[in-house]
Amino acid sequence: MKFLCQQADFSSHLSLVGRAVSSKPTHPILINIKLVASEELQQVQLTGFDMNLGIQTSFGAEVNEGGEVALPAKLLNDIISRLPSGPITLEQGVANGSAASSVEVTVKSNTGNYRVRGTSTEEYPELPEADDAAVQQVPAIALIDGLRGALIACSQDETKPILTGVNFKLQGNKLLFAATDGHRLGVVETYTDSEGIEAETSETGLELTVPARALRELEKMIGSKPAVDTISLHLGSGQVTFEWMTNQVQQQLTTRTIDGNYPDYQALIPQRFERQVTLDRKQLVSGLERIAVLADQHNNLVKFSIDGTAQQLQLSVEAQDVGSGRETLAAQISGGDIEIAFNVRYLLEGLKTINTQEISINLNGTLEQVIFSPLGGVKTIYLVMPVQIRN
Repeated sequence: MKFLCQQADFSSHLSLVGRAVSSKPTHPILINIKLVASEELQQVQLTGFDMNLGIQTSFGAEVNEGGEVALPAKLLNDIISRLPSGPITLEQGVANGSAASSVEVTVKSNTGNYRVRGTSTEEYPELPEADDAAVQQVPAIALIDGLRGALIACSQDETKPILTGVNFKLQGNKLLFAATDGHRLGVVETYTDSEGIEAETSETGLELTVPARALRELEKMIGSKPAVDTISLHLGSGQVTFEWMTNQVQQQLTTRTIDGNYPDYQALIPQRFERQVTLDRKQLVSGLERIAVLADQHNNLVKFSIDGTAQQLQLSVEAQDVGSGRETLAAQISGGDIEIAFNVRYLLEGLKTINTQEISINLNGTLEQVIFSPLGGVKTIYLVMPVQIRN
């Protein structure tokens, strides 16, 4: 194997697949990335896989001789990322005095040469192949919007695996994203370009729960302003593959789905509200960020005092032995006055995923679910459970 490529291309794609390489793999071969050079396609394909998450990407190169090899992911990435920009060459040979399966590659740049020991790819597992009959095309922007609004509500508690992922529901051309950690709930409704999968799932819809770790990597790979138009979802038994083309090369992320029935989150969403507050989102975020300095000293607790007569929302923190703070914001308020408290971090994380100028806050009693929603834009529900105010 021998190829010539640009350092920037090699480094960026190595960094990408390295996210799927475990530091404590279940099998020694999985500490490596799989590198395949194609003379026919004039491109290099890289794969990282930890048996749960797999990332595969390609980049163009001048391939003089094709071949494949497994190379230590961290070491190779550390070397390539530190090389000067410009052309680099990678050439494969046999490692002297080593096992038959051991190989050696030489990396050459304008400033020096590096040799890296690798191994054959015989034991490297293939990424699972999904059923080609079960493919759904999803607009990339719809996927990003859904992940942005749901991922922040995923649980970190590994004792409840089903809550550590995002639940997808596909009903016709409607796609629902939902996540909850028991204290908050994020639900986003977006739409596909088609009428759903033409299969036996089309009447009842399709539902699966995907680990948050994989989806965070997917979000990074696609970007907040995706250059790609459409993502293909290949659905298999217990796994899903996201596949797309970028810069005329194919990229994919494969992950296992999470078994189990996701909670009926729709039952948590109130259908009627006694009070509604409408205000500028950025002003609310700025006020919360300022007052969070004191809230951090007081269990992250911030109190909302809603005054319908004055048409004002007051944010306040009373941090004993530290100090206190007040912020007053203009708002449009309907319904009676109320005082209610929240975890300020939950509010900030949710509000920062919304990109509209104004938001509405819908609520009932002091200990009942509160809904934060954008006015216009993507249909989003961010539900937060209030905290009891103790004198």
